Amino acid sequence: MLEQGTISIHTENIFPIIKKSLYSDHQIFLRELVSNAVDAIQKLKMVSRAGEYDGDVGEPEIQLAIDKDKKTLSITDNGIGMTAEEVKKYINQVAFSSAEEFIHKYQGKADQPIIGHFGLGFYSSFMVAQKVEIDTLSYKEGSQAIHWTCDGSPEFILDESPRTTRGTTITLTLMTDEEEYLESSRIKNLVKTYCDFMPVPIKLDGEVLNRQKAPWRESPSSLTKEDYLEFYRYLYPFQEEPLLWVHLNTDYPFIINGILYFPKMRPDVDVTKGQIKLFCNQVFVSDNCEEIMPQFLMPMRGVIDSSDIPLNVSRSALQGDRTVRKIGDYIAKKVGDRLKELYRDDREQYINAWKDLGTFVKFGALNDEKFKKQVEDIIVFRTTANVAQKAAETPAVEVQSSEGDAWQDVTPTTSSSAPYTTIKEYLERNKERHENRVFYSTDESSQATYIELHKNQGLEVVFMDSFIDTHFINFLEREYNDVKFTRVDSDLDNTLLDQDKSGEIVDPKTNKTKSEVIKELFEKALNKPKLNIRTEALKSDDPQGTPPAMVLLPEILRRLREMNAMMQQQNAEFPEDHILLVNTSHPLIQNLANLNQGSIIQDGAESPTGQLVNLICQHVYDLALMSQKGFDTEGMKSFVERSNDVLTKLTEQASK
Repeated sequence: MLEQGTISIHTENIFPIIKKSLYSDHQIFLRELVSNAVDAIQKLKMVSRAGEYDGDVGEPEIQLAIDKDKKTLSITDNGIGMTAEEVKKYINQVAFSSAEEFIHKYQGKADQPIIGHFGLGFYSSFMVAQKVEIDTLSYKEGSQAIHWTCDGSPEFILDESPRTTRGTTITLTLMTDEEEYLESSRIKNLVKTYCDFMPVPIKLDGEVLNRQKAPWRESPSSLTKEDYLEFYRYLYPFQEEPLLWVHLNTDYPFIINGILYFPKMRPDVDVTKGQIKLFCNQVFVSDNCEEIMPQFLMPMRGVIDSSDIPLNVSRSALQGDRTVRKIGDYIAKKVGDRLKELYRDDREQYINAWKDLGTFVKFGALNDEKFKKQVEDIIVFRTTANVAQKAAETPAVEVQSSEGDAWQDVTPTTSSSAPYTTIKEYLERNKERHENRVFYSTDESSQATYIELHKNQGLEVVFMDSFIDTHFINFLEREYNDVKFTRVDSDLDNTLLDQDKSGEIVDPKTNKTKSEVIKELFEKALNKPKLNIRTEALKSDDPQGTPPAMVLLPEILRRLREMNAMMQQQNAEFPEDHILLVNTSHPLIQNLANLNQGSIIQDGAESPTGQLVNLICQHVYDLALMSQKGFDTEGMKSFVERSNDVLTKLTEQASK
């Protein structure tokens, strides 16, 4: 026996070495031990390049072996190995990290980074093992092979070993309740999860288990479009192709590599939950990138790999600090740059992707001032105007690298036939007709009548109908503080109304115009004190094609109700204080007025004609409400009953 002693822990770095306390997830022990094995192989390459080792480096590999009879799992590398002094220093003195010290000595001589950052990684093995053995032989000439044994207590035994091959074998004698790690399927799954992109072949029973190549660490010029798409399919199988991607590859002001994809958005996607995989030097760390990614980019997918991201000792969580915030800002900027470039160079492709990108961009503009400045001029809205779009080209992808920006083609998507516009373009186009005013629609279906009225009179309407637009309209009003945003059903512009009242005839018997009579007719029939009834003649070459009546919702009152409903987490009820605009130029309304003249009071009761007039007034109002989705369950029931009454009385009169 060479030595027997006690494992030491530096007093200024007191870590909990007790089994099952250091790490919360037992299975990561394999990640730590394989990472150490990769480090050992990289270190051998470094000393060889430095001229300190002239032997045969050989083909690097890591061998995993399972012995169910002995209940052991072993990890063997053909790397640098350790001397007895190094075992004492790097294993017994827990607080040291051999990777940190080695990097300082051989800085600049590695083609692959050293993974290890925590001297405690090796001790994760005691979460699953009742005994851990190290059998190692250093690359240094004349070295004696060493065998180290520890049963999980502070006691260890260091002895000579008969080993004759350079490298290290870690053998774990597993605890009874950890024997799941004796199953090859379990080990293969762990390698795929944590070690798939480590740059050294990892073998079990002669089978290579890992992919090894990490596309995000490749030179962008060496990757094809299919490489990017194949990597996305591997990460997210059975998903639609991504819209585009950004390849990050920079070493200043911090080291970060990665490929981020804009996915096709699906209704079942939780936009608050990230799907970006975090790596540290090709070692999978976590699916949790919430601390790094700005919230509005959480729906993005892909990989971020950085050794500058501070992790806790178990690598299971990020340590929030200034570096993390800077990395998040950097990613947001690169995404913004990418979107601006696509908008400028291939607007048609940008618009094709807008249905999915729009939520990213708008949410980012609402929550990130820097990002807002980047994208404020590329926020687009579908419009009723006939806006010519640029011819479609293949989209591009930005790749940020130390060598500069490169671009790759992306598979083009189907061209969009719908025209889109920015608010600035809208205002410029319409400044002669209605300066500093924007007409918008939030529901193309229910507001179709109002939209058509505007279109027929040459007024452009933009669609703000995504779930985020309710908040975004307020944002736009702050950005364009001299512009009035008016929903098409809040009021009607004078352009839509026939302002010529000179042709209205005053009835000498009542001293009232027909418009005044119609207003009184509806007031009496509806009997709703809070309902404001207006009579106007809508402009149209075909009065029959216009609605007989329209419900208008005053902009300010409607917004207040929506805001209150949102704060109280309730659905906004249809407001009682709305406007019914009766279109006096519509044939139905004119016929109704004429029909009313024939109604008389009989024996103190209203005539059948008068009853029919009242029912038709109610029916016209019901139809106007229906177009605004103004019915609740009870209201719909009443509407059906009244409709049946109208039809019954009409058929009665027709059959006489």
